[in-house]
Formats: sequence, structure tokens, C-alpha cells
Amino acid sequence: MHLALYARVSSTRQTQTIDQQLTRLLASVEQHGWTLQEQHIYRDDGYSGASLTRPGLDALRDRVALAEIDLLLITAPDRLARNYVHQMLLLEEFQRAGCRVEFLEHPMSQDPHDQLLLQIRGAVAEYERTLIAERMRRGRLQKLQAGWLLPWTRAPYGLRTDPDRPRDPRGVRVEPGEAAVIVEVYATYLEGGLSLCGLTTHLTKRGIPTPSGRVRWNQSTVYDLLTNPVYSGTVYAGRTRCVDARARQSAMRLVGRKRYSRMTPPADWIFVAQVPPIVSQDQFDAVQAKLAHHRRFARRHNTTHPYLLRALVSCGVCQLACGGCAKGPYRYYICRGKGSATQSCRDERCSARYIPAPQLDEVVWQDVCELLSHPAQIEAALRRARGGAWRPQALQARYATLQKAARSLAQQLERLTEAYLAGVLELDEYRRRKAELTQRVEVVQSQERQVEAGESRQQELTGMVASIQDLCQRVRQSLEGARFDQKRQIVELLIDRVVVTNGEVEIRYVIPTSPRGEQVFFGHLRTDYCDPRPQADGVAHRVFALA
Repeated sequence: MHLALYARVSSTRQTQTIDQQLTRLLASVEQHGWTLQEQHIYRDDGYSGASLTRPGLDALRDRVALAEIDLLLITAPDRLARNYVHQMLLLEEFQRAGCRVEFLEHPMSQDPHDQLLLQIRGAVAEYERTLIAERMRRGRLQKLQAGWLLPWTRAPYGLRTDPDRPRDPRGVRVEPGEAAVIVEVYATYLEGGLSLCGLTTHLTKRGIPTPSGRVRWNQSTVYDLLTNPVYSGTVYAGRTRCVDARARQSAMRLVGRKRYSRMTPPADWIFVAQVPPIVSQDQFDAVQAKLAHHRRFARRHNTTHPYLLRALVSCGVCQLACGGCAKGPYRYYICRGKGSATQSCRDERCSARYIPAPQLDEVVWQDVCELLSHPAQIEAALRRARGGAWRPQALQARYATLQKAARSLAQQLERLTEAYLAGVLELDEYRRRKAELTQRVEVVQSQERQVEAGESRQQELTGMVASIQDLCQRVRQSLEGARFDQKRQIVELLIDRVVVTNGEVEIRYVIPTSPRGEQVFFGHLRTDYCDPRPQADGVAHRVFALA
């Protein structure tokens, strides 16, 4: 019998508690005389039971999916998950894979009373977690509104707090050296005629350390200094909130962070306290007005020259985006990494060549016309993708793991039969072992069928092919003699990214697979890459040489 242990605590400071869990689990293993392998001890230090994203739990689930574990020991149900739905999901998943779960504090069986007790305990644990979180949130909010609690755990650049009471607004004081830098930043931006980028370069050249102690300043850091009202003497809470990420962090990376901070409207800010100001309120307001003026007239809003692939080109050398730039009568796509360190946020410049914009636009447009004129290429790519030649990265890895497990089990069955025929095993032992292996094979085959998506895929594929044929027929009618704005609309609909690596051009297409997919441009949202049933499919990348 293959045995595994799992232990979890919500805080890394609770090492003694997780050690106690493991001690109890190991004592139970020794009491029953079981054998435990070291690699089958799974633990999550500092991970909340409200989330399923835990490295130890993920590793455990992978091993269970491979039918490598027959029994899992845990001290209590809330160590597995605090959410009742999560508990049921995990227990059913383990049960389907042939893994039995036992809790030391409350041993469970298939008896209806035990199952009811398990469900009640899961619901109580979930309620308790929600109640604690809500009480802490309400208590923190009341302290913020009363001015007893600072909204940050680390004081902003230029300010210091009382070491004994770091969250007390009455202990905030100005740090003279850093405050002098902030005064210079505000004065230089208002009176020196510098842009935000120019001010960032100026600070770097002066050799002034950044708030984190680095040498090179970033524009985002300078922007935070210029927009934080704490420097005018007012502390607010709730200026930002965490939201689910929608936009991709980078076009060259399919999925970025899951959560990010977003500014809230000033009307929703919570006034906390007044602290010693570093700049005057009039100076702070003047800076905000200048920043708003620069935002309206930013270079990225300049559409003097037409660029068919604007915001769609990336550099294959450094993975950064390329922007349009005119140099005399010539127009180019230039990698952002060729700019200054302030613009690229990198210490070394990209070595890629300038990309002639008219030439690249022509190459890409001709290929778009060729692709739409011969929809059979798209259909073949779609059939290959839906047939398993392309899968999302995580799904592909899972499918490969299941295939490896199936091959391993087939080899074990073959060796078991050979051992029986050679007289090494008795008939009863052979039957017992064969039954165990057969059960594991059935579990793996069931999971493979789930990944492969069943019989409905072919019907779905037929509808997609018809939709693509209709799309190509409608778009082909407007290809010849299309205006620039029409070309731009088609390019935005069908191209996710154009990657240029010196003289090589790679076009990454996405084709809408339903009429609804034509309404929203694919690839602009992070959810396009997270949705298990997207409205568009990737077509095999097409690569060309740019002479």
C-alpha cells in the first residue's frame, strides 16, 4: 500500500504547529505498521486553506492522479481545505483516483452519519474563516476612519514612523535627506520643463539612490512620488484595490499576474490623519495639473503617420514591444529596448535592427489576403488544434503525464504476467496484483477521456469550420481596394502578434470560431488565455523572411 501525509498551516510563523501535525501523523503510521516514503510527505507552510493554489497540495494531487497513492492521512478536514466546496471537490477527486482519505481527529467511513458530520465540519470551518476575515476587515476599517491606524506597513519614501508603534499616525516624522530629494523632484518637474521621462533620467544621472536603494530610477517610481498626497501632509486609505487581471502583462507572455492594484476614485478614499507635509498643497495641485496635461498630449496619442500594425509588433530579440517612429521620409517600427534605460527599464540596449514599417505592413497584409483566400489552411490548422496537436500548456503537460502513466502500468501488467507464467507468483497473488493494476489503468483511461473531451468535439468542430468559411467569404469581398481603416480592422481581428527577429517575421494568427468572437478582439484580454472554451483558436505560426 502506498501511503502519503499532508499537513498545512496558514502562517509561516506556525512551524511548531505543522511539526506537531507531522508528529501525530508519523506516530499513526508507526502504530499501524505502515511503510512511508520520504517523498510522499506533503506540506504547505504559510498557505491559506481558503485557496486551492498550494504547491504541496498541487504535488499531492499530481501523484494521486497517477494512481501512485492508495491512502492519504490528514489530521483534520480543515487542514485539507477550509471551504466546504473545496473539501468535497478534493475528496471526490481522490476517491475517483482510488485514494482513500483518513482524518486522525475524526475518522470517516461511508456511513451517512459520518458523511453528514464531515459536511457539517466543513461548513463550520468555512463560516469561521469568513467570520474572522470580516471581523478583521471591519475592525481595521474602524481604526482607519478614527485615525488610529496608518494604511501602510512600511513608511513612504521621505517619511519615518515610531519603531515601537509603526502604525500610529502620531509617530510619523520627516526624514531630512529623503525629503530634500522629494522637494527637488517637485521643483524640477514644475520649473525645469522636464517630462516624466526626462525627470527620471535626471535623477538617475545625479546618482541619487531610489527608494529601494537601486541606481536606476523607473518612471513608475517617480510617478508615485508625484501623485501620493501624503507628501502634501494628508494620509488616505483605500487609494488602491486589488482586482482580477484582465489585460496581459506582456504580449510575449500569454498570462501574467492574476491580481493587480488599481486606483480608486478620490471620492472613495478614506481620510486617516494629517502628517508633517514635505511640499505645499498648491505645489502638489500644480503637479497634478501638469501630469494631466501631459497625459492628454502624450506621444502615444499621436496618429500623424499611419501604421497598419500599431501595437501589434514585438521584438523577437528582447521580447519588448515595438512602436512606430518616423525619421525624415522613412517610417520604422523600433523596439522599445533600443531607447534609453529609463524607457526600456533595462540596463543594456537591444541589438535588433530598425524594422521598415511600409515593408513589414505589406508583407503581413499580403499574407492575410493569402490566408483568407484559401480557408482550407485555416480549417486544417483548426482540425489539427482540436485533434490534440495544440493544447493549453497545463493541459498538454497533464495529458503527457497521463500517457506516461498508462505506458508504465501496461509494462507492470506485462511483467506481472511473465512472473506468473514463470512460476514466481501464485495464482491468488497474481489475481490480487492484477486487480489493483487494472483498477489503476481504468482510472488513468478515465482521466484521458476527460482530457480528450468526448464525442461532442467533432460536432463542435464542424460548426466552427462552417463559421470560419463564412467569415473568410465575407472578409474576402472587402480585401481588394480596402481603405487603411478597413485593413486595420481586419488586422486587429485576425492577428494576435507579429514577432520580428532581425530579418525573420513570425505572424501569430487567431481566427474567430463563432460569430460572437468577431465582436471582441482576441488576445487583448487575459481571460482569452484562461477561458477553457475561448471564442477563437490559434492558427499555426507563419514565418517569413523580411528582405
